[in-house]
Amino acid sequence: MKISKNMFLYETVIIVGALMTVLTLVKLLGFIEFSSDWFWFIAGLGLTMEGIVSLIKQKMFDKKYKVVLRTDKK
Repeated sequence: MKISKNMFLYETVIIVGALMTVLTLVKLLGFIEFSSDWFWFIAGLGLTMEGIVSLIKQKMFDKKYKVVLRTDKK
């Protein structure tokens, strides 16, 4: 099975989300104490990856389709 660059980016977003979920649960249960700033760092990484995925998808769409705006003349 061929893994594309886009699939790798989607998997990264999923991994970042799962990491935040697990770390939140670990912190809430009191197993480990660490600064909440790490969550903001991980969230920033997740948002950056999501933005990269969106940008790549938009460029693929723009390359495949040409958007022509219609102006109504009356």
